[in-house]
Amino acid sequence: MGTGSPPRPARSPGGPPLSSAETGTDLDAAIRDLFRTVGEDPDRAGLRDTPARMRRAYAELTSGYAVDPEALINEAIFEVQYSEMVVVREIPFYSLCEHHLLPFFGRAAVAYIPDGRVIGLSKIPRIVDMYARRLQIQERLTQEIADLLEDRLRPRGVGVVIEARHLCAEMRGVEKPGTVMTTSALLGLFRTRDRTRAEFLAHVGRPAQT
Repeated sequence: MGTGSPPRPARSPGGPPLSSAETGTDLDAAIRDLFRTVGEDPDRAGLRDTPARMRRAYAELTSGYAVDPEALINEAIFEVQYSEMVVVREIPFYSLCEHHLLPFFGRAAVAYIPDGRVIGLSKIPRIVDMYARRLQIQERLTQEIADLLEDRLRPRGVGVVIEARHLCAEMRGVEKPGTVMTTSALLGLFRTRDRTRAEFLAHVGRPAQT
């Protein structure tokens, strides 16, 4: 559920997959064209090496596409007779809005109620990073994290809350600095039991909905 798949290699029309060198050359040329479009000189000293830097930066910022969820979890699921809520909060993340390729960033809180199985602590922030390091919208990011935990753990419930600032709303458009967007995904007992949902929201500092 919601795990996505690595992108296919770029292909030339009717030909074999492009090599990384060819893809890099095409991307560098496109970035140079962008500079010309906005009125810049791509050959001036400050911009001459920027296409290569941007290529490396975007490879890092979108590295989540290349992460295999199974390899990430790496058998770090353990049989434990524990049935109380597990909460990991204040998980920082950085992502790119797929609509404008501008950053959005914030913090995630992830919780689940085990049904005989728990996941290693470090895996939850890694799951957040895997999905954040893709072209995203916040709503889908929230749901993908919840879906993966539900699929792999089969817990009694999963809750995810994300709060983030979006530079596409701060630097352009409505230009409202400091605006925070909150999204949530509630599965299982977090959705069906008011007391469980209220406990989770209290842990993450959110008021319960009445």
